Amino acid sequence: MAEAALVKAGEGSSPSPLLSVSFQKNEQRKFKFLDGEPKVLGITQICLNLFYISCAGLLSATDLIRSGLEIPSLISSLLIFIAGGLAIGATNLHLPTLRACLGMEVVAGVVSLFNLIITLINMTLYWAMGNDCYYHEGQMKQICHNAEAAHTHLFAELTLIHVAQFGISVTLVVYAAKVAHCCAPAPKVPVITIQAQPAPQ
Repeated sequence: MAEAALVKAGEGSSPSPLLSVSFQKNEQRKFKFLDGEPKVLGITQICLNLFYISCAGLLSATDLIRSGLEIPSLISSLLIFIAGGLAIGATNLHLPTLRACLGMEVVAGVVSLFNLIITLINMTLYWAMGNDCYYHEGQMKQICHNAEAAHTHLFAELTLIHVAQFGISVTLVVYAAKVAHCCAPAPKVPVITIQAQPAPQ
């Protein structure tokens, strides 16, 4: 009975109703990625990684770190360059580039944590090896203590760099995931259309 009443009401209605509701894809959704400033974050990511590679290479060349993990750390850091480049390139809002950016930023976050662990291991090994400052006298002892302080500050800087890189990766992953919708289709938003009545003639 109720279904028949609905059919009759639908047949008697005008061909262009005054109010219609439809569901459409939100085309403005992809611009949410630009709210995260991906270009700035990508450039920052590349610059921080360049600083880390130069410092880690210098420490490794001078034989101040001897954990044996320096080469894997430096090689894996190249992935952060790729992730930063994709973050810059994803500002064109091309969906495959956004998905590639999302994937590489996840990898960059893992690499940042890996490099953070290696830096902490190297710092621990540096202090565990012990220093022979106690065997020096006078000015040489002061120079040795200054060198120890410089290495401590350098390891602290490298630790902060890895934490910052991890934070950048997480931020870009969050903004890219909002737009890339790799796990679910993009939600549709309701669009209400109001038709104006024709003016009387």
